[in-house]
Amino acid sequence: MALLTRFSSTRPPYVMSQAHSLEWLARAHAASEAAIEGLDDADREAFGGKLAWLIGRVGCGPDSIARRGSVLPDFITCESDATTPNLLYDDPRTDGGHGLFPHGHNAATRNQLYARAVDAYFAHEYNSVLEPPDDIIHVTCTGYVSPSGAQKLVAARGWGARTRVTHAYHMGCYAALPAVRIAAGFVASGAQRVDIVHTELCSLHLDPSDHRLEQLVVQSLFGDGLIRYTLVDDDDGPGLRPLSACEVVLPDSASAMTWVPSEWGMQMTLARDVPERIARELRGFVTELYRRAGYGLDAMKASVFAVHPGGPKIIDRVREVLELAPDQVQTSREVLRDHGNLSSATLPHVWMRLLADPAVARGTLIPSLAFGPGLTVAGTLLEKR
Repeated sequence: MALLTRFSSTRPPYVMSQAHSLEWLARAHAASEAAIEGLDDADREAFGGKLAWLIGRVGCGPDSIARRGSVLPDFITCESDATTPNLLYDDPRTDGGHGLFPHGHNAATRNQLYARAVDAYFAHEYNSVLEPPDDIIHVTCTGYVSPSGAQKLVAARGWGARTRVTHAYHMGCYAALPAVRIAAGFVASGAQRVDIVHTELCSLHLDPSDHRLEQLVVQSLFGDGLIRYTLVDDDDGPGLRPLSACEVVLPDSASAMTWVPSEWGMQMTLARDVPERIARELRGFVTELYRRAGYGLDAMKASVFAVHPGGPKIIDRVREVLELAPDQVQTSREVLRDHGNLSSATLPHVWMRLLADPAVARGTLIPSLAFGPGLTVAGTLLEKR
């Protein structure tokens, strides 16, 4: 009878409005194209205007995302009064606006930046934690370093004889759900406290030389997400109790969404029909999620949904297929608006808000849905305590 509780999120140090981030994106693409093709100032400006128009057509605009955060200062340094040097992407103000690295720096540099940011986050997050957890599950798909930030923390704090570290890597946006399932197994085996820590630094994986429409969509969506929460053996405090879990890989869908290492960071592909592929399977999937917890589908009417906001269209299709009221998915929209898509860290941000929201009563069922490469549909049914 485990309970999800003790949520703690950290905003990345650099936060930009979505309007500014899209302007930066168009300028970065134009600077990259100028560096590759040797464009003069007029042609570079024209290319930037075209990219701005395309991003406005296909990207996720300020009406759906208000702001996004990053561990990098790069996205704010295009402002005229900025003095902070870029760490990864070229500053279009330098070198005649052409930049020296039209792709951004290589994968090795990106991974070094990832390790530095994650090590600092673990040290800060656990600075005041005196009692070690039985387990730490580290969740990410945006960086790979061994030993990991979680292992370095355990070693530095002298917790090695008490705390086990498990890595739940490279599952993408749905990874919080397998992580909770792993944690529940640890609690069932005798663990009293399992910490789950997400460090998704999506802003490290942009290639401004790739002007494909699907890449413009992806680059307009993702932000950096840092969050920690705990699964404990049942107590009397507030939390979310997992009641059931379900996970399926959709047939003939392996190429619909991918996330693979490349020379210039991780590269995502995203088919336009992903929302429809998910929609075709969703009602049966949710029915099974309720059935495994001993509920009928009629319980859905009083439920509040935690939907991974891969984008506004995903939320829209989930609501349409399941015939939900707008307020049943409102928290998912709010997290998208305030953070963007944080990969696996997004759903825990939705859980944190629902747990803290007094309008969501004790006993409310919270079906939680997320989607990722595979094409994988994952879910868990939670009950608010």
